[in-house]
Amino acid sequence: MALDQSFVGRTYPPTAAYEVGREKIREFAEAVGETNPVYTDPEAAKAYGHPDVIAPPTFVFSITFRAAAQVVEDPQLGLDYSRVVHGDQKFAYNRPVRAGDRLSVTSTIEGIKSLAGNDILDIRGEVYDEAGEHVVTAWTKLVARAAEEA
Repeated sequence: MALDQSFVGRTYPPTAAYEVGREKIREFAEAVGETNPVYTDPEAAKAYGHPDVIAPPTFVFSITFRAAAQVVEDPQLGLDYSRVVHGDQKFAYNRPVRAGDRLSVTSTIEGIKSLAGNDILDIRGEVYDEAGEHVVTAWTKLVARAAEEA
């Protein structure tokens, strides 16, 4: 059954703050093969004008995807997560994510469409620091594959 188009524009409450740790950034950088020292060495980050290490650009996905769970788990939406694959991801940064940031995310359903029996769900995550400064916008596209015919 196709997802309800009336959910487009629905915004979910901001998440609790996520504190970005220097060690989490280092672990993520290692996991994705990033070797730039601005991700692991505070002095290197300072040499580039940052107050502490910064996170690789895709690090914020771990925060925004967790926030998107509010959408995915909304029983009124009726998304069958067992059929979902990650379709696409985009980011638009105002500034890098930094160690010590306390970030919250507000998720909004930006689009729902059906294509060849598949539901395509576009979720926008607006990420703010605890001072209310906008840090990054992340767009996540989820594809709920059509149920197979019996």
